[in-house]
Amino acid sequence: MAISLPTEAGTTLAQPMAHPRRKGTLLVVDDEDGARQSLRVIFKDEYNILLAGDGATAVELAQEHRIDVAVLDVRMAGMSGIEVLERLKFVNPSIEAVMMTAFETTDTMRQALRLRACDYINKPFDVSTMRAAVANAMQRRSLESEIHTNADKLQQLLGELQSQKIEEQMANTRGEIYASIIHDINGPLTVISGFIQLMNQRIGDATRLEVEDLEFIKDRLKTITRQVTNCIEISRRYLSFLRRQSDDAPRVGVNQLLKDLGQLIRVHPSLQNNQFTLRPLAEDIAVSMNGTDVIQVLLNLTVNAFQCAPQPHAVEIEGCILRQPLDLAAFKDGPQDRLLNVENFENGVPLLIVTVGDNGPGIPPETLPKIFQAYFSTKGARQGTGLGLSIVQRLVKEARGALHVHTQVGRGTKFTLYLPAVPLAVG
Repeated sequence: MAISLPTEAGTTLAQPMAHPRRKGTLLVVDDEDGARQSLRVIFKDEYNILLAGDGATAVELAQEHRIDVAVLDVRMAGMSGIEVLERLKFVNPSIEAVMMTAFETTDTMRQALRLRACDYINKPFDVSTMRAAVANAMQRRSLESEIHTNADKLQQLLGELQSQKIEEQMANTRGEIYASIIHDINGPLTVISGFIQLMNQRIGDATRLEVEDLEFIKDRLKTITRQVTNCIEISRRYLSFLRRQSDDAPRVGVNQLLKDLGQLIRVHPSLQNNQFTLRPLAEDIAVSMNGTDVIQVLLNLTVNAFQCAPQPHAVEIEGCILRQPLDLAAFKDGPQDRLLNVENFENGVPLLIVTVGDNGPGIPPETLPKIFQAYFSTKGARQGTGLGLSIVQRLVKEARGALHVHTQVGRGTKFTLYLPAVPLAVG
């Protein structure tokens, strides 16, 4: 709705009408009708008024309406005002209360304060005192509501910022992976380009080819064909990753993913003087998880292992296939162990197991529960954002896999990844 304001030229400008503030709701609980009606007359123009002659009615009204402030008589037949206040706080802890009684005792005051009553007024009360008490209670209720609202908004904003940061980090890692793809394709393209130049030089402007020239060309064409096939396989493999392959799409073997991972790691700056070993599966298999995500998970775990200590140490990746469901009862969280995503784990067969282990310093017991928290890091600011393991956790959960961490101080750490596997597509 809008109202029109006059301008100097006589025209009008539409202005949005401010929404009126919500009137507070006041609940009056007293077993004397005269007291209830007098309070209704005092506050009827300022607040929405609800009246209750007993505790049960008051609790029922609180369940049905948003009560801001309750004015309660301490002494009532049946349920006392203190009991009613306790029930109201159970329904909605944010309700503010003003207690009133003609028989003030230390015990009732103490109970009222324990239940966070806002004020305590003696009967008979004067109107100005009651107005001030209710206004103060309303103000407290409004302020507390605003604080909760702002806290919720802040928490939501922090969550959004964290998700955005994680997405950016994931995008950066994928950028590195796809840079490696370009590098992979550049190799075959270089061979193709070189062989085409050799053929051009051999043929030149000749109008007739000798037998040896034909053999030379046929041999080079075979090599070019193999390299073109390599380019096509690489491009198809990663295009299927980008499309988040469906269940019936052809899947890439884990050994191919490990090979791609090895190429990334061997040029990664975190490798430095560390020893790195990668053992392929004895029997190849595929996984339902997106191939790029598999590489990203293993890359993050491997880089984390490289950076666990400044001294040179060994990092090893190896995998195998499990033909029976994982015995989850054998895993116990403790100072040396953590198992993630048990509740969402698709514990079927076959299962792919890939371990990333190091012989570094291990993870202290007080640090282990924190390692998957976003932005938590024990490394320097130049060695990452503290998001690597948080990203691993997110991707493993999305794939309905599980991740087990076993560590011993002074002996190293092993991350074991469990993923639902599928037979490798034939043809």
